[in-house]
Amino acid sequence: MKGDRAISGIIDRISGAAIAPKESTGWLDLLRRFVVLQVNSAVFGIGILALLLLTWAVWQPDWWLYRYDFLFICVMVIQGALLWSGRETWQEAKVIFAFHIVGVVMEIFKTQIGSWVYPGASVLALGGVPLFTGFMYSAVGSYIARFWRLSGMRLENAPPWPLAVLLAVAIYANFFTHHFIMDFRWLLFIAIFALYGLCFARFPGLSRRVPLLGFFVMAAVLIYGAENIGSITGTWLYPAQMDGWQPVHPAKIGAWLLLMIVSFTLVQSVQRRD
Repeated sequence: MKGDRAISGIIDRISGAAIAPKESTGWLDLLRRFVVLQVNSAVFGIGILALLLLTWAVWQPDWWLYRYDFLFICVMVIQGALLWSGRETWQEAKVIFAFHIVGVVMEIFKTQIGSWVYPGASVLALGGVPLFTGFMYSAVGSYIARFWRLSGMRLENAPPWPLAVLLAVAIYANFFTHHFIMDFRWLLFIAIFALYGLCFARFPGLSRRVPLLGFFVMAAVLIYGAENIGSITGTWLYPAQMDGWQPVHPAKIGAWLLLMIVSFTLVQSVQRRD
């Protein structure tokens, strides 16, 4: 019972759903509150996915506003609403802005070499890449930043900060350089395991610690699912999907795991300043 109360307390704090002590603290109730936590943390990304599905279902090619431009305007409105309501802090907004730059730069490069394409037209674009695409990367950073703040997460056995930064820079560089020289991702996976294999996340009121690598893998799988939704809606397409949709290759889970390290390091840089 003590363990249940401790877990109930931390999830109440995370989700913002205060519950009187006399109420049930069964595992189903705890699971419900954990889902509330995840939805609250991922509200930015969920909003983007909902927009992709909605516009895919109703958009007509002869409308005066391009779909990609409409998506950009809507995401900006969501961003402003989160800040205005206080559900997102200005520090988290800084992370989102940094991710937008990182994401757009990568998108411009990847589309130029043909890794994937955006088949629709847009006015609000840079280098042929719709500007809203940077917010898809920002959604990852937003999720990590919000989860960190709402949960009060603390790291145990975190890797030395200079090595964490060096690894993140090497990962980001490899996304570009592997098209011209050897792909070093397997060495990067080994480095991730070496640096983060013994790193754990702890939460106030909860004695059990959570392996951080497990968090990274879970997030990478969820993002892979979101990526399939994006390609189903025709928002972007890989070369193998040009003649008909098929699932994104599962190897992309590894790419998203690598990007999770870059994302986590960016968010951690803000946490360290705070």
